Amino acid sequence: MTTTHHRTEADTSVGIDETPTPFARRALATLRIAFGLTFLWAFVDKTFALGFHTGYDAQGNLDRFGDAAWIHGGSPTEGFLKFGADGPFDSFYHSIAGDAWADWLFMFGLLAIGLALTFGIGMRIAAAAGALLYLLMWSVVLPPENNPVLDEHVLGAISLVVLAAFNAGDTWGLGRQWRQTDAVRKNKVLR
Repeated sequence: MTTTHHRTEADTSVGIDETPTPFARRALATLRIAFGLTFLWAFVDKTFALGFHTGYDAQGNLDRFGDAAWIHGGSPTEGFLKFGADGPFDSFYHSIAGDAWADWLFMFGLLAIGLALTFGIGMRIAAAAGALLYLLMWSVVLPPENNPVLDEHVLGAISLVVLAAFNAGDTWGLGRQWRQTDAVRKNKVLR
């Protein structure tokens, strides 16, 4: 028996789950959680200088929980923006390297995006903020080292948009419950 479904304008509106299979929904949920944990790990490593990307001094010596830790006054943006920036925006990035507002905004972004993606809530805002953060990090070093345009930051930005577009927070996340709250019902951007 074949059924024909005529698409209506309501079918193409935001909020209709068009992910074709349960396997695809689970794959998107896995990708969402992995991105969330990546953002959260960056937050934790920079907060405590655990030595995976943060915590090394100028001579390359590891000092876990040392001066590089954000909780001990270290700057999570200074090293990358001061020494890694190259290209057309390097002077701008050098000028904000280590500024307290940049550090706080960056760390808040890592934490908020990481939590939202991991738990599948606020996917639209998390995807937009995460994509913006990825594109800003991409613009620190232009052109990218291995490709004149694309690198993992651009791919990450695109991936986050796809996750939000397919409501990836609904599978293995709290997206469905989040969607039912009064705040989200009144403000669809919070979805």
